[in-house]
Amino acid sequence: MIDQLAEHEASAIAAIDGAETLDGLAEAKTASLGKSAPLTIVQRQLGSLPAEERKEAGKALNEVRRRVEARLDARTAELAEAERAARLVAERLDLTEVPTDVAVGHAHVVTQAWEELEDVFVGMGFRIAEGPEAETDWHNFDALNIPPGHPARDGFDTIYVDHGPPGSTLLRTHTSPVQIRTMLDEDPPIHIVAPGRVFRRDTPDATHTPVFHQLEGLVVDHDISLADLAGTIEAFTESYFGAGFHSRLRPNYFPFTEPSAEFDIQQPDGTWLELGGCGMVHPNVLRAGGIDPEEWTAFAFGFGIDRLAAMKFAIDDLRELFTNDVRFLSQF
Repeated sequence: MIDQLAEHEASAIAAIDGAETLDGLAEAKTASLGKSAPLTIVQRQLGSLPAEERKEAGKALNEVRRRVEARLDARTAELAEAERAARLVAERLDLTEVPTDVAVGHAHVVTQAWEELEDVFVGMGFRIAEGPEAETDWHNFDALNIPPGHPARDGFDTIYVDHGPPGSTLLRTHTSPVQIRTMLDEDPPIHIVAPGRVFRRDTPDATHTPVFHQLEGLVVDHDISLADLAGTIEAFTESYFGAGFHSRLRPNYFPFTEPSAEFDIQQPDGTWLELGGCGMVHPNVLRAGGIDPEEWTAFAFGFGIDRLAAMKFAIDDLRELFTNDVRFLSQF
């Protein structure tokens, strides 16, 4: 019987080692250790042996079964790892390749203008400031010298929101409230630009949209004059548009600046284009920001980012910026 056990062990090990898949190994297990396997048949025959032979044969059988089961476990681990590796290779996705016939996306033309403007002003010594799009009536109007009933409020055509007392909260009509928030939070000197989205009840047409983007600038320091404002606007014009462009100031009126001006840019062909508004910050605005106008002076300027982008890229209808037409956007 001992000799038979050695033959059965060799046959079982050969079957286990010869299995190439987990399914094949399951068949080898059944053939080696199942109910009809030779080792199982030998186990049933032990009872017919004399006591001394039964003890020796039983010990030998258990050792054979242990070796067969150990080899079975080892082969199971080998095949499971091999099948897992093969599955990973089959399911692998190559994410490193980009099809050469598919166009790669890029920043929207307004975003391009916004980021370039930030780079220009940061290079001039300004820093970026931000504020909320939903503003209080006080920050948007009162603190900017536009009290209730002031005729200038009519030109903003404000969108009020249902928050707090009626008429107390609105979608900001310009980025100027960031000036007030910055002055209340910081001590002079202050040199900031505040780009952002603003909202008005405008009917969309080639030159107006109800949602658009502005950039506001504010400088608060000692002995700031209108000449500093004009020099800043000229430096910006040449830096952003190019050396062939220049700027000029024309008298105008804004309730938050005094004196106030519109600034235009002159193109290389000699024609002028209106760009935005500017002026020396009104003393009432400085006081609202907690700054003493007897000690500090300031200038401010602002313009539409969308219109500036339209000027630079010769876009004749602002509505095109928001239609999401890929044929249009892919040009910039």
